[in-house]
Amino acid sequence: MEKPYTHTSWRVKAGKEKEFVERWREWVDWSHREGLEASALLLHDLESPQTFISFGPWESMTAVRSWRALAGYQERVARLREVVDGFEPRTLEVVARG
Repeated sequence: MEKPYTHTSWRVKAGKEKEFVERWREWVDWSHREGLEASALLLHDLESPQTFISFGPWESMTAVRSWRALAGYQERVARLREVVDGFEPRTLEVVARG
């Protein structure tokens, strides 16, 4: 079985893009300090300036669940919520490669 991925679509409030990126980086830095080894990417949609996508592979579903259960996770998500109009987190599995 292949590693799962997390993917989140973020809709950032107008004028808060830079602050969102800073807060997202803080969240990822905190996650790494908590022992998470998964790398993460934050992508910016060039055709939709307030849309960002975060994406990363995980060792296992257990690792994803453990990360989301860490003390401080919801606190950091709440900080991100202050600068976004909405977001859609997803956990994905690979079903084919081309």
